[in-house]
Amino acid sequence: MDVNEGTRWRAEVFISLRPGVNDPQGLAVRDGLRRLDYTEVEDVRVGRYVQMWLRAPDRKTAEERVGLMCDQLLANPVVEQYRFSLEPA
Repeated sequence: MDVNEGTRWRAEVFISLRPGVNDPQGLAVRDGLRRLDYTEVEDVRVGRYVQMWLRAPDRKTAEERVGLMCDQLLANPVVEQYRFSLEPA
């Protein structure tokens, strides 16, 4: 497909550690918040946010392509999980 063809989509990808995977960065943020007297904070998990724009002929193709990008590069499937939203841009 030519990169100039199809609908332009905006994808927002949220990547986080799988439940049960140790999150040292989350623990550091939690401890920092508690030191700042935010004692109500019980747990923190830190993740990543990726926003991208792509062209695809339809929503199904765009979803498949973003899923492949996540599986192959953006997320480590052994320790991370992801979800994404897709909107015409």
